[in-house]
Amino acid sequence: MKPSTLRIAGFGFRSEATLESLIQALDQLIDQYGSVYKYGLINRLAAARSMLPLVEELGRLRNIEVIAVVDAELSTVATLTHSTHSLQARGTGSVAEAVALLAAGPNARLVGPRIISADRQATAALALGFARKLPALDNTALKIASCASPIKILIYTT
Repeated sequence: MKPSTLRIAGFGFRSEATLESLIQALDQLIDQYGSVYKYGLINRLAAARSMLPLVEELGRLRNIEVIAVVDAELSTVATLTHSTHSLQARGTGSVAEAVALLAAGPNARLVGPRIISADRQATAALALGFARKLPALDNTALKIASCASPIKILIYTT
């Protein structure tokens, strides 16, 4: 099974943030790290569940799937950035970095520290994770074995 790379843009933002704040942060993230990954830089957006609606709006606008992470998990993640404001408000050094890492899954890593939108209302961070792809099923990969009972057993062979 071949792993595929997940490129997750995680967001953190103030209650005053607008969709434009998030758009600018995402574009800045792509500009900063776009040369590293030539095609399909971001394949998922992510936000804490409490911050989801604005990021879902961005996802619809850019046609990118959005992942929600549990707010209570934010404090369990080590981040590159250590914002005092973020630590007091959310228990993490960077909401954007924590969200990106949580959404990207185990063994995820940040490409760099979070970026801040021009209006300073939103932050975005890029994390890389790995999703295991299952091989495509075809007729040669499947065998159906019969038993004494009417139950069929599906055996997957590689």
